[in-house]
Amino acid sequence: MKINAGKLNYRELNQWLRDTKEDCDIVDCRGQRFIAAGRKGGKITISGTPGNALGAYLDGTRLEVMGNAQDAVGDTMNDGTIIIHGNVGDAAGYAMRGGSLYVKGNAGYRAGVHMKAYGDKFPVMVIGGRTGSFLGEYLAGGVIVVLGLHNDGKRIVHYFPCTGMHGGKVFLRSDCSTVDFPDKVHVASATPEDLEEIRPYVEEYVRLFGGDAETLMKGPFTVVTPDSSNPYRQLYVTN
Repeated sequence: MKINAGKLNYRELNQWLRDTKEDCDIVDCRGQRFIAAGRKGGKITISGTPGNALGAYLDGTRLEVMGNAQDAVGDTMNDGTIIIHGNVGDAAGYAMRGGSLYVKGNAGYRAGVHMKAYGDKFPVMVIGGRTGSFLGEYLAGGVIVVLGLHNDGKRIVHYFPCTGMHGGKVFLRSDCSTVDFPDKVHVASATPEDLEEIRPYVEEYVRLFGGDAETLMKGPFTVVTPDSSNPYRQLYVTN
C-alpha cells in the first residue's frame, strides 16, 4: 500500500497505518511524528524525513527509512527492526528493550540511553558513523556498536560516554586514545571472543548498507563494560 504523506498531518498519517495491516510505502514524508508507534508486524518503507519518535514502542515491524530521521528513533521499542539510510538525531534507542536499530551514518546525543535487556529481549544498536555526548548513558543491557565510518577526522564519540552504565556492552571501532570515560566502567581492547559476539551485527550492517565486514572487523575495537553488577550502589542510602 502506498501512502503519500505530503499533505497529511501526523494524526492522519498514523490513522492510515492503524487502519491497514498491509505493508506500506510512505512517500513524501515531512517530519510527521510517532510513525508506526506500537505497530506489531509487516514492513514500512519511508521516503522523506520522519519526525520524532519514529517506531516508538515498536513491537515487530520492520521500518526502513531511505534517508535521515529525527530524535528518539525506536523510543522504548520492544521488537522489530529499524533501518536508517542516513543520520539520526538525539536519543536514538531511548529505553530500547528489544529488537535492532541500524543507522548508516551518525547519531546525536544520548544514543542508547537507558537501553535494557530482559528475558528473551536483547536490544542491538549499530551506528555506522560517530555519536554525540552521553552515548550509552545509564545503559542496563544489550549491545551498542559504533563503527566510526565517515568521520572526517573527528573522534568516534563525544563527551561523557557510558556515564552511569550498569549493564550491557559498548563496542567502539577505535583505540579511543582521545576519549575520556567515567571511572566506574571497564575499558579494554576487544578480545577475539568479544569480536565474535559482534560479528553478526557488523555483517548485517554491511548487508544493509554495503562495505566489507572483514575489513571492519579488523578494528581496532574498544569494549566498555560496567566494572561491577551495580557500580552506583554506594551512592544510595538503603535500610
